[in-house]
Amino acid sequence: MILSDRRIRQLVEQGELMINPLTEEQVQPASIDLRLGTHFLKNNEYLNSLMTLEDELMYEEFESHEIIIPPQSFLLATTMETIRLPDDITAFVEGRSSIGRMGLFIQNAGWVDPGFEGQITLELFNANRLPIKLIAGRRVCQLVFAQMDQKCERGYQGKYQGQKNTVGSKIYMDTDTKINKFS
Repeated sequence: MILSDRRIRQLVEQGELMINPLTEEQVQPASIDLRLGTHFLKNNEYLNSLMTLEDELMYEEFESHEIIIPPQSFLLATTMETIRLPDDITAFVEGRSSIGRMGLFIQNAGWVDPGFEGQITLELFNANRLPIKLIAGRRVCQLVFAQMDQKCERGYQGKYQGQKNTVGSKIYMDTDTKINKFS
């Protein structure tokens, strides 16, 4: 079941769901808009000649209140907000329609597990032939909350729990990267 604005407000007021900071403008009928933060990561193409699932990527890290994303470019960003989900609510990250219509795709792999706490790292891709300028503090994506049929046995405890600022891929930490390549 997707949560309504009334239920979202109720959970926030009760302290079961945390979204901080949160303004009334961000509350939509069935979602919460999240705003662009000021911390970014860009793949360092000079240090990474090839990306693999087994090796840690090197990123260029920077802070800015304005960012211009060149055409056909990918960038990691963060939300201003920190969230905390209870063990019986999950969330989907969706780009805002008005921004998608400009050719900017915004995701975070689309899913936030119950029990997650931290800032959301966003994946930004400019599919346009023109650069796109973004300003920190603007609403860029939305969280849609879904009530689970019951609490999960164990809330999220993965490698991104508690993340602050933008966090790059940690796929290299997955246990299945240790497989025998010659089997």
